[in-house]
Amino acid sequence: MMLSRPTIKTLVNREPRFDDITNTLQAQPALPRPIVGEVRKAVALARKFNDRVIRPGCLELDLKMHEDPAYLPWNFVKEAGRWGFYSMLIPKMFGGGGVATLAGPPVTEELASVCLGMANLIQVHYLGVASLACTMNTRLMNKLFRETAAGEKSGQPCLLSTAITEPGAGTDVEETDLVDRGRVSCHAQKVDGGYLVNGTKVFISNGHLSTWHILIAYRDLEKPSHNTVVLAVRNGMKGFSFGKMEKKMGQKGCPASELVFDDCFVPDEYVCGSPDDIEYKGMNKKDVIQLLLDDVLSASRAGVGAFGAGAARGAFEAALDMAAREKINGRLLINHEWAQCLLAEMYKNVVGARLTYMESAYANGLYGSTAALQARPAYYNMKFTPRFWFDRVVSSWLDKPAATRIMRRMRLAKHSEDKSRRVSGLGSLAKFYCTDMGVRNCHLALDLMGQAGLRHDRRAEKFLRDAKLLQIYEGTNQLNRLNVFKCLIGRSFPQTTVFEE
Repeated sequence: MMLSRPTIKTLVNREPRFDDITNTLQAQPALPRPIVGEVRKAVALARKFNDRVIRPGCLELDLKMHEDPAYLPWNFVKEAGRWGFYSMLIPKMFGGGGVATLAGPPVTEELASVCLGMANLIQVHYLGVASLACTMNTRLMNKLFRETAAGEKSGQPCLLSTAITEPGAGTDVEETDLVDRGRVSCHAQKVDGGYLVNGTKVFISNGHLSTWHILIAYRDLEKPSHNTVVLAVRNGMKGFSFGKMEKKMGQKGCPASELVFDDCFVPDEYVCGSPDDIEYKGMNKKDVIQLLLDDVLSASRAGVGAFGAGAARGAFEAALDMAAREKINGRLLINHEWAQCLLAEMYKNVVGARLTYMESAYANGLYGSTAALQARPAYYNMKFTPRFWFDRVVSSWLDKPAATRIMRRMRLAKHSEDKSRRVSGLGSLAKFYCTDMGVRNCHLALDLMGQAGLRHDRRAEKFLRDAKLLQIYEGTNQLNRLNVFKCLIGRSFPQTTVFEE
């Protein structure tokens, strides 16, 4: 029996789509030219911070946290605030530094190339920023982001955390197709004037160091996929307290906290968003929640990819440094062909990881929740408008309900299923590929360095301990592989199902 040849249409539908892998090319003419300079300046600042603050103190902090897991590195947090890192990527209209969000992943790589734990003390704050920003609640964004900027100026940092992981539901809570099967327990009961929250969140990065916690809770524990609510909880609210801090193998410098809610009352004024908000009327509640999750995770997974690239680069640089100093049989290690091949392999992994997370970052800039900020009219308006205009005029408008409605409708108008899948899929690709390359380079570094690589002062063993955690948070790498299939591969085969087992 002769088989018919596949048509061009069939091949196009079944092969990876060209647009999925050309976001960098599409972004170049679309981006305002000054963004390149902003990114370079931000990375240069991070490099200087590495040299003056992180590199001299990272090993000492790692040992300190090993000896005393309850230690909180406030001195470092305050120093990072003094350098402006906590408000740098917040838009000027909300009182921040106004550096383009595209600078986020390269800055993350730069910081992580020296210490993932101390880099996470800075960058995980932006997960809280993104979690709030993706609700498009301009009043709360204006309040919390301006508190962050004010905290930097006063020397009392105001950080944000994202509280999503639960004792019985980790990766499950990041997919609406999975959350109903998880054992979620953080219940938000609607009462007069707000919500009464009961439950526990665990493994919350920067929890004990943060002032505000963007809490993901559920009004109906039997059907959380349709009943998610996002709340802003401040330290000191009645019924909210900190539990234990985890004893971790890696990224010790960044605390992983337990947050406890015991009849914690959250007033309506601190409700960031829910699928019942008027802007989402007529939409399926599950689709609304998935849109919000995708907006956050697409950006944060690109960031974790940058952490992975930083780990890959840090391990490579540790191995290269030793190879350039140590001799075997009278010859520098770096002059042995086998070592040169291994170092080239590690360098390849660094470059591949960087290209992957940047492709994801460009996709976010074109189609994600921050796309409007990088469009030329908005970008130049924010860049050249005097700050006092934002502080005195725009700020009062942002506090009005109309501002939130407009922002949400603009986001919905820009949303398309195809582009959303592309951004989500590339975020997951960056997450698992880059973090796997980070761990891979750590193993290769130890192979090259031998027993010397196990010494704490050589940093390679620390990079491996730190890098392993990257494969777990922001969704396990297994989940992210499935999301890549769902978003970038399986969409060409309508008969396929994901997350069904």
